[in-house]
Amino acid sequence: MVDAGSSRRAFLVSGAAGVVAGAATGASLSAAPAVAATSGGGLTREQFIAYTTLFNNNDPAFIQYYHDDVVLELGAKEIRTPQGIRDFYADVKAHIREKVEVTHFVSDATGIAAELPTEFRVYKDWDSNFFGRPLKAGEVLRVISFVLYWVKDGKFSRIKSARYKLVNDWRMEA
Repeated sequence: MVDAGSSRRAFLVSGAAGVVAGAATGASLSAAPAVAATSGGGLTREQFIAYTTLFNNNDPAFIQYYHDDVVLELGAKEIRTPQGIRDFYADVKAHIREKVEVTHFVSDATGIAAELPTEFRVYKDWDSNFFGRPLKAGEVLRVISFVLYWVKDGKFSRIKSARYKLVNDWRMEA
């Protein structure tokens, strides 16, 4: 009986050997790898930056990047539909200025993976428990998240976000 790990390894090794052999014999490679390197399911890095800019500016047009059946996973919370996501962030952004940066962007034909340092700056007291406790104006939190975006028809169809590192705990800033 062959275990799944060695069978997978054999498959990956044989695939890599085939690519090397094809290149060595002068076989041409399709343009697909070049496209995959610059776009994630039809979205370029520049389009992704345009999305984060709209998001950071709290421009409601950011929802144009969401597929009609989008699902956003934030920990155990799932938010569905572009309007559902917009409504969720309207509540958040009524209390917090959220600024997302893109420090690493990786994509292929199915989607995008990104490292997104984010600053949450509370400008209005918020009694919500979304962050685990009520928040006070002046508090600031900085985190680094890893986010996966599945892309369908040029729009985000599923988003999974995970906080990787807490850069600072909530603290008061002037």
